[in-house]
Formats: sequence, structure tokens, C-alpha cells
Amino acid sequence: MTLLSADASGLTPADYGGIVTKPVEALSVAYLTGTKVMTNARSYRIPILVSDVAVGAVAEGAEITPSDADFDELELIPAKFAGLTIASRELVDDSNPSAADQLGKSIARQIANSVDNALFNTLGGANPAGFSALAGISTVAAPVAYSNLDPFEEAVSKSEANGGRITAWVTGAATALEIAKLKDQTDSNRALLNQDLTADGRRTILGRPIVVSPYVPADIVYGISKDDFLVVTREDTRLDVDRSAYFSSDRIGVRGTMRVAFAMPVAGAHVRITNASA
Repeated sequence: MTLLSADASGLTPADYGGIVTKPVEALSVAYLTGTKVMTNARSYRIPILVSDVAVGAVAEGAEITPSDADFDELELIPAKFAGLTIASRELVDDSNPSAADQLGKSIARQIANSVDNALFNTLGGANPAGFSALAGISTVAAPVAYSNLDPFEEAVSKSEANGGRITAWVTGAATALEIAKLKDQTDSNRALLNQDLTADGRRTILGRPIVVSPYVPADIVYGISKDDFLVVTREDTRLDVDRSAYFSSDRIGVRGTMRVAFAMPVAGAHVRITNASA
């Protein structure tokens, strides 16, 4: 973290970078469902294996025919996400950690929301490309109204066929509620979904948790393979404090920035389930 201020005694400890990064990681669906990768570089390169080394049975003493593995490369430049909050001078100067935590949470909510919005929607501009623009993602067509978990079984199968392993489902609140109302049989009050006993109130589909995000479009469920979804984070997260911009009102601007990019090297490992009505 880099802190820029002529006088910001309430926000000087070196570990205050955590009031931006840690809350974002706790709030953002991207970090909850993906694999975090840190980088110091402006760009991050991911090698992608296009074809394997040729291997076959060889007679004893016979020459082994050499072959090469073919690689492609995915280059990412983390996009800057920024949040700004305005606070009274008394609040910022307060050395009580709870005051700093509130500022950090305020900034983190803005950044986390922006990151997840980019992850599930095609926004263009400086935003990184996410699942909505992912070419080659596996797809499953679901009925207008869910009656069973067959679309999810199909999604798991398609992910596995591409070397993936779905670890979480992400959808909007309305779709999550529709699926949660499914019963195990006609005239039964027993829910078809399982409860995750390790998390209060967390529902699971086929043993995988359901994560709700307001940024997933209606009637869509994503099956995400954690090992095949990289959240590339640049390490120069900053927290800047400025006392001059709001001088007349005796307030202080506190700005947090993170640089994030998404990488899905094996697109088919992830699945988009879409209702027929969508």
C-alpha cells in the first residue's frame, strides 16, 4: 500500500492496505469463487497448453520419437477499480481501528460491486472481460421453470468433459429462490436442495454452494470451476488521503484503488445455465 498525505495521522500504519484488499476479497463474488493470483508486473501472462507431448508404446531399445508440446499465451493487464469516500476530519483523525474499518468497508463495497458487475456483464471500456463475454464457455439450456436438478447434473458433466470441476454456482436472488423452493417429491414439504452444515443458511446444489450476486442477469446460473478461474490482482493497492479538495467543509477524501483482471484459460470448464425464457 502507498499512502499519500501531508497530514493523515489517523491512517498511517503500514498494514492499512488491508482495509481495502481484505474487505474486497470478503465481499466480492470473484474472490469467493475464483483463485487469487498476485502480480507485481503491469501485465500477467498465462501459458496455455494447446497440444500435449506425443506419448506411445515403444519397443525395448527402439528410438523414441521426439515431439514438442505446443503452448499459447494469455496476456492480461489488470484494470483499475477505484472507490472514493468523503469523511469528516474528526473521523479520519480518529486512531481507533473501528473508524478506519468503516472507511475501508465503504471503499471496499464500491470496488467489490464494480468488480462483480464486470465479471458477469459486458461493460466495455476499461473493464476487464468476464464470464458474459467468455468465448467457448459450456452452455446448458434449462426449462422456463425448474422442476428438478437435471440442468445442473448436465452442467457438472460438461465441465468435467473439459477438465473442470464446478465448485460453486452463482446466480441472482430470484433464481436462487426459485431453485430453493423445489421439493423432493410431489406433496412434500422437504426441500430438494441440501443445506451446507458448515455455513449457516447456505444452500448447495449437488454438494456445491449457491452464491447469490445481484449482478448475474435474470434466469442465468453460472457453474464456476475455481481452479480454472484466476482473479489476477496487482499488488500496488493504494489508499490515498487528501485534505485539500474538501477544505471548505472540513472533510477529507479517502480513495482506495485495486487493479484486477479475470482469466479463464479453459473456458469450457465453466458453464452458463440459461432458462428458456431468458
